[in-house]
Amino acid sequence: MKNYIKSIVFILLLSCSAFGYSQNSSISKNAQISVLTCAPGSELYSIFGHSAIRVWDPVTRTDKVYNYGIFDFNAPNFYLNFVKGRLLFKVSKQDFSRFLYEYQYDKRGVKEQVLNLNIDQKKQLYNYLEKNVKPENRDYLYDYLYNNCATKIVDVLNISIGKDINFKEDYLEKKYTFRELLDQKLSTNTWSSFGIDLALGSKIDKEATALQHTFLPDYVWSQLNNSTIKGNPLVLSNRIILREHKKVDSINFLVTPMFWSILLFALVLFITYIDFKNHLWSKWLDGFLLFVTGITGIVLSLLWFATDHTATANNFNLLWVVPFNLIALFFLLKKENTASKLHKYSIFLLILLLIVPVVQLIGIQKFHPVFIPILLSLATRYIFIWQKTK
Repeated sequence: MKNYIKSIVFILLLSCSAFGYSQNSSISKNAQISVLTCAPGSELYSIFGHSAIRVWDPVTRTDKVYNYGIFDFNAPNFYLNFVKGRLLFKVSKQDFSRFLYEYQYDKRGVKEQVLNLNIDQKKQLYNYLEKNVKPENRDYLYDYLYNNCATKIVDVLNISIGKDINFKEDYLEKKYTFRELLDQKLSTNTWSSFGIDLALGSKIDKEATALQHTFLPDYVWSQLNNSTIKGNPLVLSNRIILREHKKVDSINFLVTPMFWSILLFALVLFITYIDFKNHLWSKWLDGFLLFVTGITGIVLSLLWFATDHTATANNFNLLWVVPFNLIALFFLLKKENTASKLHKYSIFLLILLLIVPVVQLIGIQKFHPVFIPILLSLATRYIFIWQKTK
């Protein structure tokens, strides 16, 4: 998905309005309207690929791309709106040659599906696009899973000529959850995969319908190839415009989240062994764990309850990144009359940790494999606190 924010959280996109449109067409019967599917890039904001609509007319010498993946970093309150889940994206119109140059420069593939439309359907679709690109109509509320540059393709076709199109939903041999679909584009042992699985809740662990798969551009391509218009194939022809230059990126294990989570677990085991053996209590380690999990828990709680992001709700990672750990940190640092409180709270935390695998096993939410050493680290220190304050 093109032009998305440079960091994560990976994680969020739009709702389309059915604007009216004029029937004054300026394209000829020889015009072709096609859907462009662009290969993923190396940056996080482009790792899922991109979709756009091309209008080419040899008679009027028009060759434009309608791109629903545009946002403005300089817009008022851009970062605040992003955090709140109220980020506005817009549709833009640009020359096809300029659009293609960006993908040539990045060595990303571009393939094209020419739509099997008659002149009236071309006019309807073109007029809708022209109406939609006007300043008063071009903005839309971005939603990562349900309203992005890829889902807009199906929306636009539905709104302009949907009465003639049958989007078949039985062509998929297997349907995936939203999280599984994201995992298809992400390497497991990467910080982007780790961050997305941490920030997004159980709502993305439900199975997506065939049309909901189209939040990824590759599934827009598949959906259109398996759809019909008045009983005929919706796609007239497919062609590759730019071939994809696939890169084999080597990952240095020393900078991966799995390495650091294993290192944390090894450090926790070593310090806990020293503490038990010498009757010590490394409160600095427990303080660090309580602080990090507490702060993270507050962030996840805000993403759930204080934003409009649909994918961050019902996040069971709050079973182990617990906001109340900041309160426990206060009792840990306090020197007197806190043992009883910490003892009871450690039992509470251990119960929450035991619930985590249950949530995974019954399919409510999938947890990232990198979490396992972290959960074991927390369990080790919570058991130590329980024993020390007994």
